[in-house]
Amino acid sequence: MPRSPFTRVAVLMFDRTPLFETSVPISVFGVDRTTTGAPAFDLLAVAGEPGPIVSTGGVQLVAPHDLAAVADADVIVVPSWRDPDELPPQAVVDALVRAHDRGATIVGLCLGAFVLAGAGLLDGRRVATHWLHAPTLARRYPNVRVDSSVLYVDDGDVVTSAGTAAGIDACLHVVRTAHGARAATAIARRMVVAPQRTGGQAQFIDQVVPEHVQCDDLTDALDYALGHLREDLDVDDLVARAHMSRRTFDRRFRARLGTSPHQWLLHQRILHAQRLLEDTDLTIDTVAARVGFG
Repeated sequence: MPRSPFTRVAVLMFDRTPLFETSVPISVFGVDRTTTGAPAFDLLAVAGEPGPIVSTGGVQLVAPHDLAAVADADVIVVPSWRDPDELPPQAVVDALVRAHDRGATIVGLCLGAFVLAGAGLLDGRRVATHWLHAPTLARRYPNVRVDSSVLYVDDGDVVTSAGTAAGIDACLHVVRTAHGARAATAIARRMVVAPQRTGGQAQFIDQVVPEHVQCDDLTDALDYALGHLREDLDVDDLVARAHMSRRTFDRRFRARLGTSPHQWLLHQRILHAQRLLEDTDLTIDTVAARVGFG
């Protein structure tokens, strides 16, 4: 869902949390990529608790800000948490609740959802977390509707994600919904990651036919689809173009792309519509016709 453009992002760092997860929002929001069209962000690395912060492999982190900095942030990201069975510090809970009450967007990546749940910010909401710990989150917080099948969940003022790389997806989604697809894509290109992945473990990505794939009938069918989205094109047309039976086509399609032909084709049309809405002044009816939704 759309959100207001933002500038200041606070990232909470805790002792004994994974280095990669902690670095995800810092990598997305903390690097100046304005020369490529990305927005300028003011990143605040915040120590969520006093004392040394020791991450993966014994790496020690020194945050330049304490919890007081959260009061000035538009977006607060909790990138992880050390133990699902441990409640977050009360000072962190209080800071998150105050920030949420004044209208900040709160983001919990991976086990960071446990911190948000401990602060009472997930009650009654559908949320995501790492699939391995989803049953624990659901059991510990019965008022939270845990969905372990998705990469992230956007509930407006609260965003949660699954583990590890899904944190990148969630952060890019926050950028996209506030600053537009072009801004998120600029960041994604510099990070060499997919600009938009949606769904569960079977991923959709834009322009899924990579240049290095050896040409075959399936690749030809996908290339044809991407060039003819505005036409009355359906899965049966792709099957015929690939010169396969429907069963063989479905099997090979899922093996290569991890999703069904129908869902892939629908998603490509949606992505093309998003680009046209971002980059042109075409009416919605015209865009719909251009992508085959007419």
